[in-house]
Order: sequence, then C-alpha cells, then structure tokens
Amino acid sequence: MLLPGLLYFLVYKYLPMWGILIAFQDYQPFQGFFGSSWVGFKHFETFFTNDAFWMLFRNTFILAVYNIVFFFPLPIVISLLLNEVRKEFFKRFVQTLIYIPHFVSWVVVVGISFLFFSTEGGIVNTMLNSVGKEPVNFLLSRDWFRTIVTSQVIWKETGWGTIIFLAALAGVDPQLYEAARIDGAGRWRQMWHITLPAIRSTIIILLILRIGHFLDSGFEQIFLMVNPMNREVGEVFDTYVYSTGITQGKFSYSTAVGMFKSVVGLVLVVFANKLAKKFGEEGIY
Repeated sequence: MLLPGLLYFLVYKYLPMWGILIAFQDYQPFQGFFGSSWVGFKHFETFFTNDAFWMLFRNTFILAVYNIVFFFPLPIVISLLLNEVRKEFFKRFVQTLIYIPHFVSWVVVVGISFLFFSTEGGIVNTMLNSVGKEPVNFLLSRDWFRTIVTSQVIWKETGWGTIIFLAALAGVDPQLYEAARIDGAGRWRQMWHITLPAIRSTIIILLILRIGHFLDSGFEQIFLMVNPMNREVGEVFDTYVYSTGITQGKFSYSTAVGMFKSVVGLVLVVFANKLAKKFGEEGIY
C-alpha cells in the first residue's frame, strides 16, 4: 500500500533534485550534466551582485509578510466562528460556499479581478464614476498591486485553509465545554481557554510550514498580475526564474536562484521549529 506513494515521491520529488547540480555548472543541454563545465559559485555571485537581487528580495519579502499577517489568521478565525454555529445546515452551507474558490484556477481569479478593477467597464470604477469620483487604474498601480494580490489569496484559499482547523476542533472533548459552562464560563471564555489551546499545536505546525514557503509567492498568480507598470513592485523570485531560465535560456543561473530560495526556506523552517520547541511546542520534528 505504501509503494505508490513512495514511488511518487522518489520519481517526482527526489530524483529531480539532482537537477540542482547545474547551478554549479555552465549547463549546456546538448552536453548534459556530465559534459558541462563546472564553475562553482559563479552564478550565485552573479545573482547576489545583480541590481535586481534586492528588488526581488524586497518584493517577495513584503508579499510573504502580507500573506502571514493578513491571510494566515483568517482560516483560524473563520474556523472558530463556524465551530460556534449550532445550525448544522447553515454551517455546511457556509463551508461549501467558502471552499469553492479553492477549485477556481488563478487564470479565472485574475480574470475576475480584471472585471472588477478595469478602467473600462470595471465594476469598481463604474461605482466610483456614479458617485462623481475619478476612475483609478488599479491594475497598473504600484500602490494597489500588493493589496489586490493578497486579497486574491484571501478570497481563494481562506475557506480551504479552515479544513485542518475544523478537523482539529472536532477532536476537542465536549466534556471540557460542559465543565466550563458549569463553572459559569461564557462562549468567549470557552473559546479562549479551551478551543484555542486545543488547536494551538496545529496552528504552530502550520505556521512553521508556512514560514518554510516564505519566499514562495506563487508563480502563476504573480505572472498574470505583473505588467510593465507595476513590475518594480511585482517581480518576485518565481517570475524571475521563469523569465531568466525559460525565456532567456539561462538554465544554470535560474537554478541557482531557485536553490537560494529553497535554502532560505530550509533555514527558516529549522529556525522556526527550534523556536517553537523552545516555547514548549512539539514542532514538526
């Protein structure tokens, strides 16, 4: 029973890791891994001294902070609210409604954003015109780019993120709530002293895993939203790897960029895990 899963990780996860070797080579497709010349850390030095490095790091870092600050807590809050709903039909209806956006592709999500924020017939600008305001070119604006991108993530993934937290809440012993009610605790105190401590370990583990993907801004969404007017605040490591590796054919250089991102993610996971253990949590290993 384990064999299909093991084969999947071996073929699609571990074997491709040998590809990071080309980050230390001047890789030529026709010469292959063993025929290409070794250059050591040349591509890393080129990347770190490139003027684009700090722009990419700043943009990726800010988007990551936006996601952790504004997106990560929302599934927890919604899970707590749904846990307090006593009407089972209404609870299931809301769950289904907020799960659906997860199955919508980023192409459709960005298309919906264009319908809302376009200057020509966009719903938001039409409303602004109706109250005498000047239209705002949200899609080309540097100031609005991060807000729109983060809002898209919130709308698409918040509902799906509640699944794990609701599963954790289902495991809370109902007798704890009964004992709290007997002691005179209201709904708020029950939530604060029973519900939140019960899912604290789940929150910590998911936060550690989220930190591990700190520099993963998501290629498809950003690629579809970036344009020449907002590229200075929208270009991130993922889109940079695509533009240099695929469109320009710099395979070794783009692999070095991707490897840097992965190493940073690994360091952050190890650090966050040690910090969690220092505060008495289990961590992920």
